Amino acid sequence: MRALETLGMKALRNLDPETAHGLAIRALQLGLAPAPGTITSARLKTTLAGIALPNPVGLAAGFDKNATALKGLSRAGFGFLETGAATPRPQPGNPRPRLFRLSQDGAAINRFGFNNDGMETIGARLANRPPHAVIGLNLGANKDSTDRAADFARVLAHCGASLDFATVNVSSPNTEKLRDLQGKSALTALLNGVMDTRNTLAKPIPVFLKIAPDLTDTELGDIAEVALETGIDGLIATNTTLSREGLASPHRDEPGGLSGKPLFARSTRVLARMSQLTETRLPLIGVGGIGSAEDAYAKICAGATAVQLYTALVYGGLSLATDILTGLDRLLAQDGFANVSQAVGSKRDDWL
Repeated sequence: MRALETLGMKALRNLDPETAHGLAIRALQLGLAPAPGTITSARLKTTLAGIALPNPVGLAAGFDKNATALKGLSRAGFGFLETGAATPRPQPGNPRPRLFRLSQDGAAINRFGFNNDGMETIGARLANRPPHAVIGLNLGANKDSTDRAADFARVLAHCGASLDFATVNVSSPNTEKLRDLQGKSALTALLNGVMDTRNTLAKPIPVFLKIAPDLTDTELGDIAEVALETGIDGLIATNTTLSREGLASPHRDEPGGLSGKPLFARSTRVLARMSQLTETRLPLIGVGGIGSAEDAYAKICAGATAVQLYTALVYGGLSLATDILTGLDRLLAQDGFANVSQAVGSKRDDWL
């Protein structure tokens, strides 16, 4: 499968990035993608906000926005999957082109703008999800909504029964003024509304908050305070960045959020700082620039209970998940850890 995947990846890179991504989703739907099944070991098993995971490596939101390939993805080795973002009403997002490869930098820029099929269609697909997988939904708000804060709770109320966790996404840079909801007062009101809705579910699920990597230390302190006060179950650090520092690729100046390798250090510093600010009272999910077992291990040692990746799959294919997990198990063993949970935060001070 690896040889066929390599050929397929080479062919996809000759296509428009969004077209190529659509074909990758189709391959998953048809069972043509790598499917090693659940990858686990005594060392890799862990718990995230009360959720038992076979391993700590998840797929980040945005890869399968509309929950159309969950069956294939559930066999790709990941410990958990996050689909979405979903908004109450369907919306087309921003005009194409809106996805750009930065091959020289191992990165991508997107300005999708929460394009998705809407909570009713996505919710119907989630109702028929693979039962054995751990699946969460990234909650979003409609661009033209008159009450964006309420949109997050609406999506959770509609889809919550089919989820293992949900993520409040106020950190996408591609919906105008969405990041304004990260301010202390606005965020407190929004999260209280979401948590009230979560508590009405027949089976309450963990709620995470995904934050931006471009926040000041004061803003990070406010978010940590709000997270602890509102009782959310964890933080995801981080979303894409608006920074273009050090990029070499031709598309480096395209508007949108930058993901991939150049984000690694910035997002890991935010992760470590949030671990410190929350006094390890909340589990953290590290995301941003992970492309190897060493990257995943560094995030864990900086304070992440679990990690997520997406952009590196553009360059390494779905088999990268298997490579990272195999390597992560080896790195943990080398450092004498019997379980990944023992490594969490063990080198946090290196990033502060």
